[in-house]
Amino acid sequence: MPREIVTLECTEAKKEGKPVSRYQTSRNKKTQQERVEKKKFNPFLKRHTVHREIK
Repeated sequence: MPREIVTLECTEAKKEGKPVSRYQTSRNKKTQQERVEKKKFNPFLKRHTVHREIK
C-alpha cells in the first residue's frame, strides 16, 4: 500500500501560546518523499495557517 496517513499540526499556534489544531490526511510515499505542508483553518486563531506533517 503506497499511501500512508499523516498528521498535520499548526506551526503558528505554538509561537502564540494557543492550542494547536491538527488534521489528518494521506500522502503517496512513492511520489512525495518530503514532509507534507498545507494551509488549513485553525479554529483557535480563527484564520488559515500553515500546517506541517509531524511524526
